[in-house]
Amino acid sequence: MSEALQQTRQLAEAIRAEIGKAVVGQEETVEHLLIALIARGHVLLEGPPGTAKTFLAQCFAAATGLEFGRIQFTPDLLPGDILGSNLFNFRTSQFTLTRGPIFHEVLLADEINRTPPKTQAALLEAMQERRVTLDGETHALADEFMVVATQNPIEHQGVYPLPEAQLDRFLFKLLVPYPSAEEEAAIVARFGERSGPQSPRDFGIAAVTDKAALAAAQQAVQAVTLAKEVIDYTVALVRASRESPDLENGA
Repeated sequence: MSEALQQTRQLAEAIRAEIGKAVVGQEETVEHLLIALIARGHVLLEGPPGTAKTFLAQCFAAATGLEFGRIQFTPDLLPGDILGSNLFNFRTSQFTLTRGPIFHEVLLADEINRTPPKTQAALLEAMQERRVTLDGETHALADEFMVVATQNPIEHQGVYPLPEAQLDRFLFKLLVPYPSAEEEAAIVARFGERSGPQSPRDFGIAAVTDKAALAAAQQAVQAVTLAKEVIDYTVALVRASRESPDLENGA
C-alpha cells in the first residue's frame, strides 16, 4: 500500500473514532459517508425518526472540519431559499449577493421529500453541476461540497417522492435501521441524563483533519489503478440488472 493510501486509511480511522464519541453504532453508515466524501459524492439517508440521522451529519461535519449547513425542507420552500438571491442595496445602489445555505461544505437536506419538485430540482442540479447560477452569473461551490439528505419512509401524506432519475444524483441511498438492543441500552446510558438539543461540542468532537488532507485523500484514491477484472465484473453486473425480470429499472 502506498504512503498516500495509508494516510487516507489513518484519516478515516481518526474520523470514525471522533464520531464514535457521540454516535453509538451506525458504523456502516459512517463508512459510506466517508466513502462519499472521498469520492466527492452525495448521500441519501432513509430511516424512521429517532435514528440520529441529523445528529450523525452534524458530528460528521464537525469531525472533518467542514462548514455545516442545514435546510429544513417544507412544502413552501422556494429555490431561492436554497440558492440565495441578488438583493438591491439602497445604500450603495447596487445588487448584493445573499448566499443561500447551499454554499456550505456539508449541507444537511432534512426531509428532502417534503418540498415540491421545483425546489428539489434546484438542489439536485447544484449537486450535479457543483455550481449555482444567479441572474446569469455562475458561482462555484466548494470543492468539498457534499449533500447529506434525509427522508422519512413511514410518512406518505404531504410528501413529494424523489423521481428515480433524480435519485442518480446520490452516490448512496442508505437505510438507517433502529439500533440493536445493546446499542439502544448504551444510548440510554449515554443520553438518558441529558436534556435539550445535543451538539457535537457537547461530546468533545473536534476536527481531526483539514481541507488539505481531505484533498490529498481524494487525489490518492483517484490514483488507484482499476484492474480489468474489476471493470469487467462491474459492467457485467450493471448489464445484468437491466435484463433481470425482478427489477423494474436496471442500473
